Amino acid sequence: MTKQSPQLHTHQSRPPASDILRSFIGGFLGISGLALSLQLVLGNTDLSLMIGTFGATAVLLYGVPYSPLAQPYNVVFGHLISAAIGVAVFQVVGEANWLSAALAVALAIAVMQATRSVHPPGGATALIAVIASPAIHDLGFLYIVYPVGFGAVLLVGVALITNNVGKERRWPIFWR
Repeated sequence: MTKQSPQLHTHQSRPPASDILRSFIGGFLGISGLALSLQLVLGNTDLSLMIGTFGATAVLLYGVPYSPLAQPYNVVFGHLISAAIGVAVFQVVGEANWLSAALAVALAIAVMQATRSVHPPGGATALIAVIASPAIHDLGFLYIVYPVGFGAVLLVGVALITNNVGKERRWPIFWR
């Protein structure tokens, strides 16, 4: 007799149309505000890289807002911690290569776990600090404040508005 594995996952059900619309509006407002800000301040330099990491954050914040990975603490501190690690690794290793890329992401994962701030897009934030163009490298530790801190706070701010429209909705589920 063979032992069957328990069903660990099921396909998620389709959310109501109102939730899909809310996700669309939140994603549009969050990313458009962030992209406009980045474009005005950084020009087109690394806009695609930064929007990539924050695009993944937007999916979590507006698409699955009740996930533990989509709570304000995780979003903000996951990005900030990862940005600091990425910049530090780049400054210590001195160049973007396989070692600095792997070290930045691995350290970001470990520190996010240790601080209970796991936010998967933080891995991309750490990686971008290492592999981005000289314009991002020139920011040094300012990268943590802008664009990373600013972007994370902006997206959480939009989520606070869009995820709480309607009396039956309450977000976040926890702050820390």
